[in-house]
Amino acid sequence: MRERRPGRHALLFILITIFIDTLGFGIIIPVLPRLIADLGHTSISDAAGYGGALMFVFALMQFLFAPVMGNLSDRFGRRPVLLISLATLSVDYLIMGFAPTLAWLFLGRLLSGASAATFSTANAYIADITDESERAARFGLVGAAWGIGFVIGPAAGGLLGALGPRVPFYVAAGLALVNVVYGLLVLPETLSRDKRRPFRFARANPAGALAALRPYPLVLGLFGALTLYFLAHDVNPSVWTYYVLHKFQWSEGQVGLALAAVGLSSAVVSGTLVGPVVKRMGEARAAYLGFALAAVSFFGYAFATQGWMLFPAIAFGAFMGLVMPSLRGIMSRTVAEESQGELQGAISSLMGLTAIFAPLIMTQTFRHFSMADAWLYFPGASFFLAGCLALLSGMVVMVSLKRERLRAST
Repeated sequence: MRERRPGRHALLFILITIFIDTLGFGIIIPVLPRLIADLGHTSISDAAGYGGALMFVFALMQFLFAPVMGNLSDRFGRRPVLLISLATLSVDYLIMGFAPTLAWLFLGRLLSGASAATFSTANAYIADITDESERAARFGLVGAAWGIGFVIGPAAGGLLGALGPRVPFYVAAGLALVNVVYGLLVLPETLSRDKRRPFRFARANPAGALAALRPYPLVLGLFGALTLYFLAHDVNPSVWTYYVLHKFQWSEGQVGLALAAVGLSSAVVSGTLVGPVVKRMGEARAAYLGFALAAVSFFGYAFATQGWMLFPAIAFGAFMGLVMPSLRGIMSRTVAEESQGELQGAISSLMGLTAIFAPLIMTQTFRHFSMADAWLYFPGASFFLAGCLALLSGMVVMVSLKRERLRAST
């Protein structure tokens, strides 16, 4: 295995990048509805429709362009793609901060979704600089950085929003730009020129990225599991707030406290437990544990009868943080070094695809079973569905790994 020249500064930069990306997203959550309402001269209720459309636009662009950015990182290296992505993110926040109309908000989301290479390229970078046996733990640190950003972001956004609904956008833009400068100073390239491959448009699209992974049947099988898992995972951003408001009549303060608990517990699991659990149990068993506890969490939400019961479910849900580091570790070890960016881009594209459909599936399920005249009144139905999908995901992983062992033994 080749020498890993980048040192601690490189890993620190990647973690800071993920943290700032999540922090910037979290900062704008409290103020985006008010900004949309101001620009659209509409109510908060109507603003929710525009907010959903903005999420759709971002997810669609991520789905289409994540393979492009992943393939570009395999062609030109991780460093330029990461830095350009961060710079574009800064421009996106500035566009949204100065937006005179709703159309400018959509332009910002288009740019951000198209260049959403931060997570995919960051994970490819980590695969480049980390020994195979330690990749799951390093991928877990990415989850910890996300969790910390998710804790701090909404709280900071609420405080900054008191100065005006546009202020958090300016701060988010400044943070992204500072990180670009930091990266220019400390971030080395990890993909040597002899490992790079030509950029081909035939592979730089969702279908082409999957076709390029055909030599790796295990990866394709795990992609099937990830499709189900991402659909389950996205029940939280799609339905959770509506659910607690409808069933438990929570206040905004209670919602904020619960979201902080989500971020903090995720950071603890991802940052401190992924490495030891994977080392003790192995990647496959760690993933199974993550799927099982994710199902326990979703079922806990579904059948909770009092608001306090959601907090134990949040604690169990934090162990979902075992799933992606473990599966990323297995997949990154399966594909060639020069295809790490393509792999991570394909994963991000899949996340974008499920982010398009999951809100439609989960919100409609919630709506159907929470209506007063529903044939079965069960507001937690979408979480019950998510729990079933999580268990099914684990079964698909189990079958895929078994088939791979059989192939290897023949």
